[in-house]
Amino acid sequence: MSIRTQLLKGLLDACVLSIIKEKEIYGYELSQKLLDSGLGNISEGTIYPVLLRLQKKELITSEMRESELGPKRKYYFITAQGIQALDEMIEEWNTIQGPITELLNGGQTFE
Repeated sequence: MSIRTQLLKGLLDACVLSIIKEKEIYGYELSQKLLDSGLGNISEGTIYPVLLRLQKKELITSEMRESELGPKRKYYFITAQGIQALDEMIEEWNTIQGPITELLNGGQTFE
């Protein structure tokens, strides 16, 4: 497993919740949003287990909807519990990202 993959694994839940908070979305569209954000190509083999885990934790929910372009699609929605969890993840990220950046850059901060 690459270093990038290991680092991203810890943050992917927050990234996915953040995207779903903006609008309900289906799996392939979610992978495109992650790609467009600059995170690179995140495989469906990574995304769908994240979605399943978030559903089991009741942070998101889903429903099947008709598609104009083919078979039904499963759309994902954030729950109130998911919004609260995302807010906590953002708060934690904001608390640790500055010190980590400073440590990794030998005490230099970049603004």
